[in-house]
Amino acid sequence: MWSHGTGRFALIVLGLWMLISVVSLFWTPQSLWKTDGYHVWSAPSRAHWLGTDGTGADLFSWLMAGSRTNLLIVLLTVAFAAAFGVLLIAMMVSRHSALAHGSVVAIDALISIPTVLIALMLAVPMGASVAVIVLACGFGYGLNLARVARPQALLAAHSMYVESALANGASAPRVFFTHIVPNIMPVLIVQCSLSAGTAVLAEAGLTYLGVGVPSGVPSWGHSLSTSVRFINIYPLTVLWPGLLVTIVVVALNLFGDALRDASDPLINPRLRGA
Repeated sequence: MWSHGTGRFALIVLGLWMLISVVSLFWTPQSLWKTDGYHVWSAPSRAHWLGTDGTGADLFSWLMAGSRTNLLIVLLTVAFAAAFGVLLIAMMVSRHSALAHGSVVAIDALISIPTVLIALMLAVPMGASVAVIVLACGFGYGLNLARVARPQALLAAHSMYVESALANGASAPRVFFTHIVPNIMPVLIVQCSLSAGTAVLAEAGLTYLGVGVPSGVPSWGHSLSTSVRFINIYPLTVLWPGLLVTIVVVALNLFGDALRDASDPLINPRLRGA
């Protein structure tokens, strides 16, 4: 991945994101709860590297602390979407025709439900929280992952080596994880990277609607939602979190493409030679 420009860019950006998230646990330039009423919406300065928000809090410190919230949301969303998607794929390629056809029909019906609507329904009993974002996005992205990976999973499920493994007494779960999952891994990698990038955008959108990260918890979406009303007067307060979201989303998408190319023997000559 490092030998290609896109892979190098993705690794650098994601590495810095993880490093800043860890550092923010122990240090930020200013306390998150320190406000200065005399320097509200101030421009970048030596004391406040990216300026301050409407309460006089240091914007750079809030963005640093928000990086760990967004990283947690991305990791949990991708893990939930991958597990849910793989479970749905196993149902769709099942040898039981009723289960396979029923799961396909159910996925086609559920995938039409917008993620925002799912989040709004979950927010009623649970309130605004990180769990609402993870469950809503993980559910929607898992459905999409299963639908995209289904054709390749079916090709693997009806291949000769799968038939041979079943004829030799291998159990269905063992065949699925040994033969089918490795064949759809490139698709899973790309879809998970797309889900990670979309989860960052979804956090910003759901937080703006009031069903995402609760007030008082630092996140990039929270910084955007509190500043977007004054974009015509103080554009820099919206520029910094928006720029961070854009760079990270691009890096996550490029990471998935670079990882797929690096792990595919048909594309990577070094791996094919090894």
